[in-house]
Amino acid sequence: MLRFINTFGFVGLMRPAPGTWGSLAAVLIGWGIERYIGFPALVIATLAVTALGFWSVNAALKDRPGEDPSEIVIDEVAGQWLAMLFPAAGFFMRDMSMVWPAPVAAFLLFRLFDITKPWLVGRADARHDPAGVMLDDLWAGLFAGIGAIFLAALYHLVIL
Repeated sequence: MLRFINTFGFVGLMRPAPGTWGSLAAVLIGWGIERYIGFPALVIATLAVTALGFWSVNAALKDRPGEDPSEIVIDEVAGQWLAMLFPAAGFFMRDMSMVWPAPVAAFLLFRLFDITKPWLVGRADARHDPAGVMLDDLWAGLFAGIGAIFLAALYHLVIL
């Protein structure tokens, strides 16, 4: 069961780049949750997958300090959904569902921050413990969400 959770239904076993596959699956599912169930459901799903991720990653890695196996992608799901909350909140305030290119921007920025690991993302990754496995992706998601809002504002100020 831990493997099923940590690989997000075995998506983390896909090669190459399991983190990217996990993030892509998260975007598609998160976008569906937001579009068909609503923004509050995406908030609840994000909180639930984050809590579940902290528990399951800790359980899976308790005897393996310092490891961050690439097949564990529940952290990417939590971070990706956190990134998506920012543009989704903007659309929710306008009584709309999220539309293109918001989820794509959240995805691309999340992958950028998750791969390059700037500042707090890298510091969390350097913890080399189960909490660090989750925290680096949550920081990346936070930065990606802020970045998506910044890019949307820039677009609307310059283009419109």
